[in-house]
Amino acid sequence: MELTTLELDGFRNYTHARLSLDGGCNVIYGENAQGKTNLLEAVAYLAALKSSRARSDKELIAFDAAEAVVKGEVQARDRTFQLEARIPRGRAKRFTLNGVAQRGGAAAAGALHTVYFCPEDLFLIREGAAARRRFLDTALCQLRPRYVEALGKYRRVYENKTRILRDSEEHPDYLSALPEFNEQLTVYGAVLIHYRARFCESLQTYAAAAHGECSGGREALALRYETVKTVTDPFAAQDVLRGQLWEHLEQHSRAEHAARLCLSGPHKDDIEVLIDGMSAKAYSSQGQTRTAALSMKLAEREIYKNTIGEYPVLLLDDVLSELDPRRQEFVLNRIGGGQVLITCCEDDRLSRLLQGKTFHIQSGAVI
Repeated sequence: MELTTLELDGFRNYTHARLSLDGGCNVIYGENAQGKTNLLEAVAYLAALKSSRARSDKELIAFDAAEAVVKGEVQARDRTFQLEARIPRGRAKRFTLNGVAQRGGAAAAGALHTVYFCPEDLFLIREGAAARRRFLDTALCQLRPRYVEALGKYRRVYENKTRILRDSEEHPDYLSALPEFNEQLTVYGAVLIHYRARFCESLQTYAAAAHGECSGGREALALRYETVKTVTDPFAAQDVLRGQLWEHLEQHSRAEHAARLCLSGPHKDDIEVLIDGMSAKAYSSQGQTRTAALSMKLAEREIYKNTIGEYPVLLLDDVLSELDPRRQEFVLNRIGGGQVLITCCEDDRLSRLLQGKTFHIQSGAVI
């Protein structure tokens, strides 16, 4: 998979930019706050129609622009795809694939896949469950169109149920709608658990191998998918999962009414990370947690390769500066075989080590 061109108009601090990218390595360098990260964000946005950095799409629009536009040409599966995302100020975003309007992110995910690795991801292990759940959702939304649909519907039902519980004291009659919403939560929740469990199983295989290599065989990494306790086997058939989720909701219904909150469910799922059998979040050193997070991201890339038959576009945002020399070498040895966009402040070392193209960014322009 290769992004051959990227074009921006009114996106973040870019008035206009067009890059013809190398199919291998692309080094993007410049001083801080010039727009290097914004380029990677634009590529990731084309893949998922969502930014991991912005709270809302309007933040992506340049201050003096009426809309932000991101265009890209992708070569994948022996085909050419023309992708265009338009984010008008005050109106809904629009996405076209080969000139045809599309609805939702699933169509974009079918044409372009990315793995985005930024300095904040190095602390993925130490953060709360929401960070690891976001990691799961971002990966699976690119890989599985059915997951995109189920996640969106689960979130809408969850929000409606939360609203009912919150307002139940003033409007007790609202509670009569809860059984219907609970039924929907079990249907969509079972789909989420189905895909998350299988993704985590593959993630464990590849991440353990990467972590062992990076640590010189001195440490063993293990990943364990965690969901609600009534789900005894997350690999069970979805009708079994639905029944077990319903049991869970029944057990917690009284507590939810009292708290007026949705207390637990797949929206609280997590990945437990263990190093040598101990909780990495609680007991691991900074170097160990960085290696574990790095291994999870590289494992994500391998899963994409096995699923779609091609490496996704790898986006590395100033990650090497956060790593010691041994881990830097490990990353550089692992990123071959597919297209890479990597940012840094100085291009000297990377341009010598990595064959491809170099782009100098200054004040939102390629110079």
